[in-house]
Amino acid sequence: MGEMSVPENALYGASTQRAVLNFPISGQPMPPAFIRGLGLVKAACATANEDLGRLTKEKADLIRRAADEVAAGKLDAHFPVDVFQTGSGTSSNMNANEVISNRVSQILGKPIGSKDPIHPNDDVNMGQSSNDIIPTTLHVAVAEAIQSQLVPSLEHLAEALEAKAEAFKGIVKIGRTHLMDATPLTLGQEFSGYAAQVRKGVARAKKAVAALSELAIGGTAVGTGINCHPEFAGRVCKILSAQTGIPFREADNHFEAQGGRDDAVEVAGYLSTIAASLTKVANDIRLLGSGPRSGISEISLKATQPGSSIMPGKVNPVMSEMLVQAAIYAQGMSQVVAMCGRDGHFELNVTIPLIAKALLDSVTVLANGARVFADECVAGIEANEARCDELVKRSLMLVTALNPYIGYDNAARVAKKAFTENKTLREVVLAEKLLDEATLDKALDPMDMVKPKA
Repeated sequence: MGEMSVPENALYGASTQRAVLNFPISGQPMPPAFIRGLGLVKAACATANEDLGRLTKEKADLIRRAADEVAAGKLDAHFPVDVFQTGSGTSSNMNANEVISNRVSQILGKPIGSKDPIHPNDDVNMGQSSNDIIPTTLHVAVAEAIQSQLVPSLEHLAEALEAKAEAFKGIVKIGRTHLMDATPLTLGQEFSGYAAQVRKGVARAKKAVAALSELAIGGTAVGTGINCHPEFAGRVCKILSAQTGIPFREADNHFEAQGGRDDAVEVAGYLSTIAASLTKVANDIRLLGSGPRSGISEISLKATQPGSSIMPGKVNPVMSEMLVQAAIYAQGMSQVVAMCGRDGHFELNVTIPLIAKALLDSVTVLANGARVFADECVAGIEANEARCDELVKRSLMLVTALNPYIGYDNAARVAKKAFTENKTLREVVLAEKLLDEATLDKALDPMDMVKPKA
């Protein structure tokens, strides 16, 4: 390809520099989590090749030492290739090969670029192709991010919501369907629903990790495994499993593992569902806290910052708004992944760097958003018991409990009359002598209405 000038202090080489010059697109390099994944995979490959007698212990140790630095994020500055690059991620694979080779040379006091004693292709990339390494790294990076970031954050939010469900279990409030008054429930029951949604999100995140457990490693160029030892893939998977705690295994079919990215689309679906749940929870909480005098105001939200540059004293539900925006972004990225999944032509999908960016971004914003929302919003929620009681007593939908006593038609007429004449249900029922006072009190007891019926 001819000569190529590389920055003097760079640990990458000509292949990486060509990619930098070829793809000045977004100014966004591959995510650090993806670079970490490359480091983990390259170290595992070195160990597998050593075990198979294809690399000497000395070379394997050197590759592992440099690859471990990559995985630890110590060399991120030397991974400048843009996300929008060759769709196979070949540029990023060669970036890793060159950095590891040159870091070894640097450690040993040899010239950068000398390929001495580690060659980027012959040694670091032994038994590998970008076409199986990059899909493998995609799975390792995203699975590890979900397991270490998203799952704990969702569990943290679920616990915060469960604590509020317990604290609010004795507070009766009016229910709402279609944004209109419905029969009562407790504030604790309402929050238990939110907690259950997030708990299901935890389960979905774990399913996403499982969906990424098959690795493409061992397929090399087109899935046939050319230039790869038959035991190589299994050994790499075993090493990565031990390092991450995720049960990775060799793909059942390498042609599917490289030609399609249905696994990534499946994961995007889980993330989109989690985002939908978080949006519902965040929106409900900000609506329940609306006011403080002209809204629902059944709960009070923690004040975190001034809400207006012109209206003194205004406080807004900014944490809910933050989480909604994070969820919208994640769902947008999930749609990107779905479209990327269609672009598997013949033996290779050629949108893998973008898939990695989209999934890792989604995991990051959902994980960070859920944790901040738990700490800065949910933990500080207080119930406005008097307001909850006021709205229950004013509601006409308590009339539902009168159906067994006076019939649906009479109950509907009573509700309409109470609304038209601005009276309570109690006043109308007693005035028309439809029920005696004791029976009416029993029928309209809100606490009785919220108990689950056997």
